[in-house]
Order: sequence, then structure tokens, then C-alpha cells
Amino acid sequence: MIPRFVAAAVLAALVTAAAPPAHAQADPAARASSRISTDGTRWVVDPVHSQVDFRVRHLVGRVRGTFDDWYGVIVTKDDDWTHGTVNVGVQTATVNTGNIHRDADLRSARFFAADSFPRMTFESTGILATDSTVEIGGILTLKGRARHVVLVGQYRGTAKDYVGQRRIAFDASTIIDRRDFGLSYGELVNGVPGIGNEVEITIAIEAIRVN
Repeated sequence: MIPRFVAAAVLAALVTAAAPPAHAQADPAARASSRISTDGTRWVVDPVHSQVDFRVRHLVGRVRGTFDDWYGVIVTKDDDWTHGTVNVGVQTATVNTGNIHRDADLRSARFFAADSFPRMTFESTGILATDSTVEIGGILTLKGRARHVVLVGQYRGTAKDYVGQRRIAFDASTIIDRRDFGLSYGELVNGVPGIGNEVEITIAIEAIRVN
């Protein structure tokens, strides 16, 4: 059996495709797994070999960024990959776009308000898996606002590393609307919005089995 839950779970956790709460009932992933395991096999994200990137429009161009400090823990029930839980936390103060002035602005109250809301979190609610394609639903909380989100990803396989640890890999990309989470600051520059509302997120993940 392909370990689809692990791939889906961390995909969803990291930050990514938002759907308005009004559509939560239509989400197939939210209906796919109603019995979530809290005990079992644990996996942790390897941040050295994983990455979370985002991209947002600036005028007519694009700006890229990432977060330098985040974690993810997955729990599966034995070999049943379609049931389990995932918890992920991201330190918002570690946003990194390669420009110290822009990063300071992003940490301010105009955007992440990192002093008041130091973490954004994700808790899974269910998954839907078909072949190597996975959908995961859950609750993403950012800047004090909780929203139901759905992400889609591709499972890339498993292998043992040079010290015998079992690893799993996957990647995905999606889009959220930053205004859903209170990141609504923006201004017009010569009649053109300076910052886009849609944020594209791309992730590449490796997770390690720890028991």
C-alpha cells in the first residue's frame, strides 16, 4: 500500500490552499477520514531536506519567500495510512524574503503581527487518496483566524537513508487568499495594487519515521 496519508498530511500542514469556510461541507477530504488516530507510528519533518516557499505578486512582478523555523509531526495507525493525525507549527517571525527591510515589514502588525501571533498552525481533519494524488483537509490558524483549508499533492516515494532511517518524500503547490487570514494590508501604486491577494505556495518535503 502506498503511504498516502503521510504525504498528504504534511502537505496540508504547511501552509497551504485555502477554501472559504462556506465550502467546507463540499470538501471530499473532510469526509474521507472521520476516525483519527492519536497513537501509533510517528514521523517528523526533516527541515534540512524540506522547504516551504511562497510567491506573491508585487506590481507586475513576483516576490518569493520562505520560513526558516517550522516543524511537523505525523502519527499513523500501524500500516493504515488513511487514518492519522498531523500537527504543524510555523514561527512567523522567521519569514525570509531575502530583504531585511521587507521581512521586518512582514513581521509587523500590517502583515503577520509576529509579536502577537508568533505561530501559525495546522491540524488535520481528513484525507482523500487516489493513486499517488492526495487531498488533505484541516484547520489552518494564522493571525488568530482559523479557516478550513484543502491541499493537493503528489507522493514521491520512500527510501532508507545512509543510517537506515526510513524517509518519505512529496511536493505540492497551491494558492491561498491572504485576506482570509487578516493579511489585508495593501496600497495602490499609480492606480495598480502594490501587493497581490493570492499567494502561491510550493513545498518539497522529507519526513523521517521515528518509531
